[in-house]
Amino acid sequence: MSEITLYTVPGCADCAAIKRLLTHHGAAFTEKNVRGDPAALAEMQRRADVRIAPVTVIGEQVFNGPFDEQRPRILAALQAGTSSS
Repeated sequence: MSEITLYTVPGCADCAAIKRLLTHHGAAFTEKNVRGDPAALAEMQRRADVRIAPVTVIGEQVFNGPFDEQRPRILAALQAGTSSS
């Protein structure tokens, strides 16, 4: 399975939904709060070229936008990651 990083901010419903999705599928991930960590914010901006969380990085794939837009892409990436193992 590819490394997963989730960039979040406190009180973000879409961030919480992505965390639930990843947890439900047994995907280990690293959460980085970009509100309180300037280095994490800079890293997210470098990787995704956006300033708004949530941003999900699975291996080399980067997804941003609301949960409903990220969900199908995250699921496809998770499925591809498990099928190649």
